[in-house]
Amino acid sequence: MLGQDLTAHLAAGHQVVPADLPEVDITDLGLFQRTLDSTKPDVVIHAAAFTAVDECETRQELAFRVNGEGTRNVAQACRENRVPLLYISTDYVFDGEKETPYLEDDTPHPINVYGHSKLQGETHISALVGHFWIVRTSWLFGPRGKNFVRAILERARLKGLLQVVDDQVGAPTYTMDLAEKLEHIVARGGPGIYHVTNRGYCSWFDFAEEVIQQAGLSQVKISPVPTSALDRPAPRPRNSRLANNRLETEGLGLLPPWQDALRRYLLREGQAKG
Repeated sequence: MLGQDLTAHLAAGHQVVPADLPEVDITDLGLFQRTLDSTKPDVVIHAAAFTAVDECETRQELAFRVNGEGTRNVAQACRENRVPLLYISTDYVFDGEKETPYLEDDTPHPINVYGHSKLQGETHISALVGHFWIVRTSWLFGPRGKNFVRAILERARLKGLLQVVDDQVGAPTYTMDLAEKLEHIVARGGPGIYHVTNRGYCSWFDFAEEVIQQAGLSQVKISPVPTSALDRPAPRPRNSRLANNRLETEGLGLLPPWQDALRRYLLREGQAKG
């Protein structure tokens, strides 16, 4: 989802070489190295990942092979070619026990396999690459691929009654806004770790209510439920709030509020209330 939106955004002002399966496989170091040799990029943005959070619990070997060792391959190739690297990471590197938003220099402590595998990727990059940016983000939605907003709208029109968890809090992030900020970070941001999300925080229940309201589906009823009621394989952090301090200190500006991002997304999708 993010990779496609990022490609579309960057293509307006840059020469972009998309790389995806099956032509490019980050778990194959030789193949990725040959890709860099042939394309000679000025910068690599690494958005490839195995992101199925619950599936990671039952397919741990694949999660670490892609998110951990695959990222090490990308980092090693970038080091050998002296290419700066931007890596997309996640709020799930934290355990969610902090009572306030997580800062960029807070110590990660993941509680699920996905978070552990993405943190392994961060570790490889910081150890191997001379010039890197690690960008942690959360709760992505956008015009391409599956996302929470699309799922809520589909379920609302089919069922008319929804149950959504209300004990996980984070920041919904619009992929088109994130893509623009990633461009700014590469162009003007110093190396290191960034947290990048749309402004404001909410629970998944609050997010769903706003989706329903903005889509004009007031007849749909939503009930809050605890995370424990869903019986999912992977534990989730209850607090996924990320403080975007580094964007401010670097003078790069913050993203718009998530409610505004949702409005623009729904307008683009033709789903906004008329």
